[in-house]
Amino acid sequence: MTEVTEHGSRNAGTLGRTTIADGVVTKIAYLAAGDVVGVHALGSGLARSVGELRRRVPGGGSGGTHGVKVEVGEKQTAIDLDIIAEYGEVIPDVAQAVREQVIATVERMTGLEVVEVNIAVSDVKLPDEEEETVERVR
Repeated sequence: MTEVTEHGSRNAGTLGRTTIADGVVTKIAYLAAGDVVGVHALGSGLARSVGELRRRVPGGGSGGTHGVKVEVGEKQTAIDLDIIAEYGEVIPDVAQAVREQVIATVERMTGLEVVEVNIAVSDVKLPDEEEETVERVR
C-alpha cells in the first residue's frame, strides 16, 4: 500500500533545528514581567543606572533588559527577575502574578518549558519618590 501525502505536509521536525538565544528569552521575560500591575520597574537601582549609562555610550547596547537573568537549554529555561514593586501592593500577590505571566508568555512564544522563575523584590516605589531618569517598564 502506498501512503499519499499532500504537498507541504512533511514532518517539519526532521528538516532542521531551531535555537533560541538567551537574549530572546530575556526580552520576552522582561516585557511580560513589566506588564504586571504592581511592578514599577525591573532591576535594582545599580543595575538600572548601569543600563542607563550603557544606553548613552555609543555601541553600548540598549541595556533595556536589566533585572532579568536567564539560563536557556535545548528544551527548558530558568529565569531570575529583580523587581521594584509599587507601594501598597501585596508583594507575594505581585510576585505570583509576575511568575504566572512570565511562564505563560515565555512558554507560548518560545515553546521552551520554564522550570523556575525566581523573583527578588529589591525595592518599593513610594508615591512621593521622584522618578529616576530610567523609564518605567512598558
